[in-house]
Amino acid sequence: MVPSILKSVDFDLENTVFSFIPNTAETAFYGMVDGLKNYLLEQQKIAILAMGDKLNEKEFDRIMVSKIRVEKIAVKDIKLRTFIAQDKGRNDLVNHVYDITYGTVHEGVDNLVVIDDSIVRGTTLRESILRILDRLKPKKIIVVSSSPQIRYPDCYGIDMAKLGDFVAFRAAIELLKESGNEHIINDVYKKSKAQENLPKEEIVNYVKEIYKPFTPEDISLKIAALLKTKDVKAEVEVVFQSIEDLHAACPQHTGDWYFTGKYPTPGGNKVVNKSFINFIEGKNQRAY
Repeated sequence: MVPSILKSVDFDLENTVFSFIPNTAETAFYGMVDGLKNYLLEQQKIAILAMGDKLNEKEFDRIMVSKIRVEKIAVKDIKLRTFIAQDKGRNDLVNHVYDITYGTVHEGVDNLVVIDDSIVRGTTLRESILRILDRLKPKKIIVVSSSPQIRYPDCYGIDMAKLGDFVAFRAAIELLKESGNEHIINDVYKKSKAQENLPKEEIVNYVKEIYKPFTPEDISLKIAALLKTKDVKAEVEVVFQSIEDLHAACPQHTGDWYFTGKYPTPGGNKVVNKSFINFIEGKNQRAY
């Protein structure tokens, strides 16, 4: 993910602070930092070689003093679990769970990059986390997700059954409406409804057509727009892991259906079909 992150901060490592939130993203954070250190080392080698005979101790020190600025920006009380809290009280809980480390970000100058293990609903980011980070007054906040955009329900263990809960899905729906392609939503509903009572082996995942007109970058931009509230002053960008890079990072992976909709069993297609019908019909209930 490092190339995408570097592009987002305009390769300005001197004025960028890297951190993670929540605590479960710490492992991904260390991997990100290793990648950044490798990049910085290569840049230092290039700078040293470019100096040639002009390289002296002063210039060498100037080049080598560069480092990745790593800080623990947000401190979380590990006794409190916001992910499992009820929606009604989660945002208030987050405001009490997290505290930030003042003095680590140069106001109006620094970019602040925070890595998360995944972005599912985006509710906590929108209602609490971005506001908390914005107190540090960074120029730009880049939220990095170590997983790709979660676009489809899971029915194999993790309780993610409602399409309408996913910020990536909501972003795609908004983009369809804004681009004058709202008919695609209706077309997918008709196709989904027509196969509602078919055997699960015959059901097709037509929800893929909701995302088809857009690039992952298009959806990421819309997600950032949905997450940024008016009271957040910093520019906000969201960077997701790509499917291709996920496969490269996890070559022995056993499935990517959360992200691609390629379910390993027919039951998965039945769940996503039902979940989309529930969304269109305004039924706030599980699809299985």
